[in-house]
Parts: sequence; C-alpha cells; structure tokens
Amino acid sequence: MKDKTQRSILLACFLAIPTILLFVFVLYPGFKLALISFTDWDGINPNYNYVGLKNYTQVFQRKDIWQSLKNNNLYFMLHLLFIPIEMYLAMLLDRYIKKSEFFKTIVFMPYIINGVAIAYMFSFLYSSEDGVLNGLLALGHIGKIRWLSDPKIVNYSLVVVSLWRFTGVHIILFLAGLQSINKDMLEAALIDGASVFQQFIKIIIPNMKSILSIVLFLNVRGALMVFDIPFVMTSGGPGTSSTTFALHTVKTAFEFSNFGLACAMAIVLIIAIIVISVVQGLVLEPEKFKGKLDKIKGLVKKEKLKVEEVIEKEGERLEEEKSKRVTV
Repeated sequence: MKDKTQRSILLACFLAIPTILLFVFVLYPGFKLALISFTDWDGINPNYNYVGLKNYTQVFQRKDIWQSLKNNNLYFMLHLLFIPIEMYLAMLLDRYIKKSEFFKTIVFMPYIINGVAIAYMFSFLYSSEDGVLNGLLALGHIGKIRWLSDPKIVNYSLVVVSLWRFTGVHIILFLAGLQSINKDMLEAALIDGASVFQQFIKIIIPNMKSILSIVLFLNVRGALMVFDIPFVMTSGGPGTSSTTFALHTVKTAFEFSNFGLACAMAIVLIIAIIVISVVQGLVLEPEKFKGKLDKIKGLVKKEKLKVEEVIEKEGERLEEEKSKRVTV
C-alpha cells in the first residue's frame, strides 16, 4: 500500500470519531431543536402540529420573558461594572503582592467549586431566620433583611453570588494578559514619570484588548445563561422576580409542558449570544474584522480574475473556430 493511501486512511480514522460525535451531540440536536421550535409539542404526546412562527412571536411579545431578560441584564451590568476592579486586582497580584501564587489559587478556587454547592452555601449565609449576614446585622442592632424573599433585593443578592464565583477566573485571565505585556514598555513609562493610573490607561488596557474581548464574551454568555444559582436558591421566586431567561426556558419546557416555545426561546438565546459577540468584536477589535473583510475581498477579486480569464480564453477559442469555418 502506498504511503499516500496509508496517510489518507489514517487521517480518515482519526477524523471519523470526532465527526460522528459532532453530528450526534451537536448538529442533530441543534437541527431537532430548531424543528421542534416550529411545533406545539408538549414533550409527551408523539403527535404535534406545526405552528409556523407562533412560538417566536410569543418570545418577543410575552412580558414574563422580557422580565426574565431584565433580570439577566442585571447580571450583565454588575459583572461589567466589576471588570475594572478585576483588572486592578490582577495588576496588584502581578506587581505588588509577593508569593502571589497562593492568592491566585484563592481567587480561582470559587470557579472550580460546584455551582450547586455554592448556591447552598450562600443560602445559609442569606437565611432570614438564622443566616450569618443577619446575625452580623443583629450585632449592630440592625433588623433582619429578607435577602432572598424580598423582590426588590433578591436579584442583587444572587448577583453577588455570581460575582463571587466568576471574578476569580476573570482575574486569572487578566493576569495572563498582564504577563504577556512587554516589561520594557512599562519600565520606560515609569522612567518617563507615568503614574500607575496612566500606565493602566495608556499601556495596559490597549494591550489587553484580546483578553478583554474574551472576558466580555464570557460575561455576555454567562449573564444570558445563568441558571443554577437562581434555580437552587430561589427557584425563580418570590413569584417570578428572580427568574432568568434560562430558568424560564426550563420551566416552560418541564413545568408548563410547552417544548415548542422553550425550543424557540433556546434558539433566540443562541442567536442573541452570536449577534452580541459579533457586535462586541466589531467594537473592541475592528482591525481583525477589517483584516478578514480584506481577505474575503481579495479572494473574491482573485475568483473574479479567474472567471474573466476563463471567459477571455473561451472567447478566443470561439473566435478561432469562427475564423477556421470562414477559411473553409
């Protein structure tokens, strides 16, 4: 057997398993999800009817869905406001704290703890009867606060849990970005008399656009898909005041047996994440999109020249045949 044939067989064998897994666990479920989103399937009955865009229309018209998105927006905004603090903490770990490996482990620890365990831990802290926080407030003769049962503050209580869990991984990402910046540049700025704040604005942030883009993507994705914390701690309550979009989707499917609408909500969620990520990339790293656009334009131009060349040769061939016929 020739080497080329052996290489082709080996390559096909290596690619076969991941390709099959991709089709079975990603493409087929995605196709099925999109198909069900156009039906009124209840999740049990084998028969269902196609309802066109009715489910998608409901997604944009129902007030409870918009309310859940408003709760997601609170997660996004508070995480967004926390990003400068995360960058500053990363800079402190990088420059000023000795034996920072210990602190890196400490800040990263919440991310690797199971989300359900974290939710139960904070449920104990927030308990209105014998919780730690209300116990501390009692020492200052302050009345009890209903951290998880007051509709006005429940979402803020849950966002604090989310911040505690995910801030560490953002700090580690920013720390990796800081360590990739050329130290000579920072030393030169220090010699020129630049303050820490000026170095932060003029050197660090511009050189960390890629890391910032990743953190913002994680922020958007995490805010739109937050599920475990409100599900375990409040089940979306009191009422629906802490229900997020993902929690609403799960409830629509498994509590209200409306799988068609739940699938439409999931499709809208996927499209929203993709659109927001593209817009974010255009804003933060326009040069990358410009480079890709120029590359596409170059390919189109190249193909256009090839087509023109083929047309020109075909025209010459036809002219040549025509002149031969005239001669005959």
